[in-house]
Amino acid sequence: MTNSKVLIAYYSRKGQNYVAGKIINLEIGNTEIIAKKIQKMTGGDLFEIDTVKPYPKDYNETTEVAMTEKRANARPYLTKSVENMVQYEVIYLGYPNWWNTFPMAVFTFLESYDFSGKKIIPFCTHEGSGMGQSENDIRKLCPSAVLEKSTAIKGSSVHSADKQLENWINK
Repeated sequence: MTNSKVLIAYYSRKGQNYVAGKIINLEIGNTEIIAKKIQKMTGGDLFEIDTVKPYPKDYNETTEVAMTEKRANARPYLTKSVENMVQYEVIYLGYPNWWNTFPMAVFTFLESYDFSGKKIIPFCTHEGSGMGQSENDIRKLCPSAVLEKSTAIKGSSVHSADKQLENWINK
């Protein structure tokens, strides 16, 4: 993959998060930690998917807002866009599993570009729910993309996920 132009696009939540059965404060979100590890392993460009309207600081309030957005099939506005998306052939797409899929901001991101012929390689962080239905959602939103094998990493083990990531990337 070193000959392909690689983008690592991710949504991550810092601050209050549910990790290993309790709510803790994270200086860097779990998905961002994984995205940066992938960036070191692939040499790809990083792009953080972020919303114009921030989520509440409180974890439980955020989960309520996320469910409301999902029920409404909302498309939150993003703070920025990828410059020259056409140059990228491989997109590692990272997100936390929220309500069995990715945050609605990732829906906005995927609907903002033409992924025809591009490889999308999903990764998610979770605390027991794995990929959920997110791969099916990517297939629906990007039917002309090539969906590669995903990986799901428990948020509580992101700091020790290097070997898992290396094995996944090398496949």
